[in-house]
Amino acid sequence: MQEPHASGRTDAARPTPAADGPLARSHAEPVADAGIARTAADPVAHDFSTAWLRVFLAVAEAASFTAAAVRLGYTQSAVSRQISALEDEVGSPLFDRLPRGVRLTDAGHALLPRARAVLDQVDLARRDLAELRGLARGRVRVGAFATAGAALVPRAIAGFLADHPGVGLTLDEDLTPRLLAAVAADELDVAVVSGPAGHSPDAELHHLLDEVMLVALPRTHPLAGRRRVRLAELAAESWIAGGRRPEQTLLGPYLRPDFAPRIGFVASDWIAKQGLVAAGLGVTLVPALAAGALRADLAVCALDADDVPVRAVHAATRRGVAPSAAAAAFLGQLRATARTLSAEPAALV
Repeated sequence: MQEPHASGRTDAARPTPAADGPLARSHAEPVADAGIARTAADPVAHDFSTAWLRVFLAVAEAASFTAAAVRLGYTQSAVSRQISALEDEVGSPLFDRLPRGVRLTDAGHALLPRARAVLDQVDLARRDLAELRGLARGRVRVGAFATAGAALVPRAIAGFLADHPGVGLTLDEDLTPRLLAAVAADELDVAVVSGPAGHSPDAELHHLLDEVMLVALPRTHPLAGRRRVRLAELAAESWIAGGRRPEQTLLGPYLRPDFAPRIGFVASDWIAKQGLVAAGLGVTLVPALAAGALRADLAVCALDADDVPVRAVHAATRRGVAPSAAAAAFLGQLRATARTLSAEPAALV
């Protein structure tokens, strides 16, 4: 007896070619694919729904509409309609209807390996996307200014990779202006930057913490025993900074008539700065984030808050662009690490 084309079960509508997923269980009649324009010169410009291909593959493997319907959880008539719709799209029968079951036609044999390949690729794409959403894979490109690399960024990276070992993470160190430019150019996903909140129209800034500035002194310095000092008390000191022009260094925001520091030595590397201070050759500013990494043979004093306002530290992401799942998760880890650092005794003085 031939495979039936009807069933006592509720019929199901076939999806349009744009559908990609389980067949809809509804009583609506199939609708024409109005979005596909055909011409006589292009009679085989096929647009196959992956839902149709899944039904086709199930019927081909089961050699039966009824068995395929049971396997898929659809009515037999729904499966029959899906195959008919696919055959209409192909322009030729895909199955011979036999007294017992069905068998592939030449067109069906030609379509079968292609259908398998398409569905395999769709399934791989779904898996890849699910892994990205679930952070089983992915990447995040991180940048940070130098002293953020003393504690904040390493702790955040360690926590992030412990939770998401499958995500690749890279880190670049640079100055804040160049980090912001890299974010704007889509070369970094997240950058830890310092300074005023309004200095980049292309970056979305997420506040992490506020830090104070400290001053590192030689152990033998007359002010070495003090907990807090005023800038005016350091006006005559020889300063160690990252450049000859104070306004282009950490000292820049604090310049004023009664504080015009003299740069004695230029050193951009923090190890060199500390070595020069320890040798008694000058003093240098130290962001609080780096205080835990200072040499033990240095004296450190806090600067009076009236002289040196706190410095804001932000995470920057590209404005107007939704961060990837990995970047969003790392941003969350940065915030959590910043809260932990801020709560540690004397962490940010």
